Amino acid sequence: MNVNYLCPVCGQKLKISEHSYKCRDGHSFDISKKGYVNLLTTKGRNPVKSGDNKEMIRARSAFLDLGLYKPLAQKIGQLSNSLTREIKEPVIIDSGCGEGYYSCIYSELNERALIFGIDISKHGIDHAASRARSHTPPLQNIRFAAASAFSLPFREGCADIVISCFAPVSNDEYARVLKKGGYLIIASPTARHLFGLKSVLYDKPYENEPNVYSLNKFSLEDTLTLEYEGELNSNVEIMALFTMTPYYYKTPAEAVDRLKTYDSLKTEIGFEIRIYKKL
Repeated sequence: MNVNYLCPVCGQKLKISEHSYKCRDGHSFDISKKGYVNLLTTKGRNPVKSGDNKEMIRARSAFLDLGLYKPLAQKIGQLSNSLTREIKEPVIIDSGCGEGYYSCIYSELNERALIFGIDISKHGIDHAASRARSHTPPLQNIRFAAASAFSLPFREGCADIVISCFAPVSNDEYARVLKKGGYLIIASPTARHLFGLKSVLYDKPYENEPNVYSLNKFSLEDTLTLEYEGELNSNVEIMALFTMTPYYYKTPAEAVDRLKTYDSLKTEIGFEIRIYKKL
């Protein structure tokens, strides 16, 4: 598969040279011991502090490893496999891959694909690379890099699919890196996703507003809904879920204290999966 990262400084191809990626102009980016590369050099952004912090990554990983969101990962993996069934070696970009939970499942379900996991959080990418390496056997068809969804380090028209799962969506950038006729898969929460959790936190729990995307370079091909009930069986599990959500940063202290008294919790889990095709 002839797909290279692009240098974030000059835009030329990066090639592996010993333990780093280098371009012809000599810009060099070290490959970590875990196998990922940090390409976040955007002016005005601190690559170390960008994106989710260690606490959020640990909490999300602990929750996702319970398997409650695995049906979503498997569904997207199956869709990706089906959409690329006639392509010998498809290229899939998981944009905003976080700690790599979903990316690794996509990799398992589509061994003939090359999966690129991209996230702005260096902590997330570090964890993602560890997850892939510790998999039994280690996943060989997946690469991770710290980079922005709004400045993807890839050439035009290199990807067959871009996946955005609970992540920011970039109309122009996704259209740029996708081949003509390539697919964009977006997963977002349904109206009552985690309503059981919000019923504990808030006196008047509210439904999620539908996500609106300005995707004028894509046509909507299909919309799927995946809904079921999830159950958490300890306060550790409950707090892991809470810590990885946006509610963690805007919930009053007394509501958090109330949540800490729960040893079990049932909640609605719901995802909307939209499949777009590049025009």
